[in-house]
Amino acid sequence: MAGATTLGDLAGALAVRAQESAIVAELKAGSEDAYAWLIGEFHQPIYSLVYRLVADPADAADTTQEVFLKVFRGMKHFHGESSLKTWIYRIAVHEAYNRRRWWFRHKARETSMEPLHAGTEAGAAAGLKDLLVDEGESPFDCVVHEEIRARVEEELRKVPEPYRTAVILRDIEEMSYEEIAEITQVSLGTVKSRLTRGREALKQRLVTYVREVGPQLGLQSPMERRSKLEARSLGSTDGREVEVTS
Repeated sequence: MAGATTLGDLAGALAVRAQESAIVAELKAGSEDAYAWLIGEFHQPIYSLVYRLVADPADAADTTQEVFLKVFRGMKHFHGESSLKTWIYRIAVHEAYNRRRWWFRHKARETSMEPLHAGTEAGAAAGLKDLLVDEGESPFDCVVHEEIRARVEEELRKVPEPYRTAVILRDIEEMSYEEIAEITQVSLGTVKSRLTRGREALKQRLVTYVREVGPQLGLQSPMERRSKLEARSLGSTDGREVEVTS
């Protein structure tokens, strides 16, 4: 049975690679249908990734457009050393980093001349929500309540690089360690180290929030969960100590 499963997985992987090779061939040949498929397949995921890295909707839109321009122009140089998705994500991360560097050098010094209108904050929040939500909910969106998700997104943007990128690619984009290593061009050990530090930084940023709203939203901090588990494990029904597992 295990052998059959392994062979099935291998056959599936080979089929995917063959399909991708055919698509890449069409892209290199300049097929409009292939490019339309590429946009439909990757535009929303790439925008979501870039937005989480640059934290500005307009900059994210501009950067996403630049990513696909780079993909179109660079397709002839794609030789399949990595998957098409990994290659596109690598370009996206690189362009997002470039945009952030440019912003800190130039745009942060600018002052907007546009007038503020009543209701702008609420409208912007609604628009931002629409931009962030993918057509199909990711596991990240399914697991957490919308209010919690928004706060996690906010705190995630404050986690320093390169740890933030590692958390986004692993915990939101659900990429493998190997894919993240290819995208960020670092070793597997570095990926795991960055992920550990990024998760810890995010957890520390959320501790106070969880303590504040935990009772209302049914959340518990790690320390509270540990204390309850320890209390349960020491409980007994007839005077004897009983270990309780969950």
